[in-house]
Amino acid sequence: QVQLVESGGGLVQAGGSLTLSCEASGFSLESYNMGWFRQAPGAEREFVAGQHYMSNSFTRYRDSVKGRFTISRDNAKNTMYLQMNSLKTEDTAVYYCARAKGDGVTTYVQNYDYWGQGTQVTVSS
Repeated sequence: QVQLVESGGGLVQAGGSLTLSCEASGFSLESYNMGWFRQAPGAEREFVAGQHYMSNSFTRYRDSVKGRFTISRDNAKNTMYLQMNSLKTEDTAVYYCARAKGDGVTTYVQNYDYWGQGTQVTVSS
């Protein structure tokens, strides 16, 4: 069955870096658009970054992470990554990877059909 497992979260000081991983099983990552989302306490889940399955063709980021976060994937490992640099306290959240349903790289939660369990990222000041 389809599974997504995130790892790599943790506690980091502001200005620091983390790399999140999302290991996929039950399907081939190279055939699907994928995304990263996050959810802070009391807030709605929000889009962070997305990538078309043809990796070099299209990536998309929310404005607040542009230039700091990079989405990538290793199809041979069936794993997606989110490199996060220059972290800010407002980046604190649970981060989720998700598989998109359709052809587009969209920002809408409802356009993703499978989700991981999430990994906590805490950025301290």
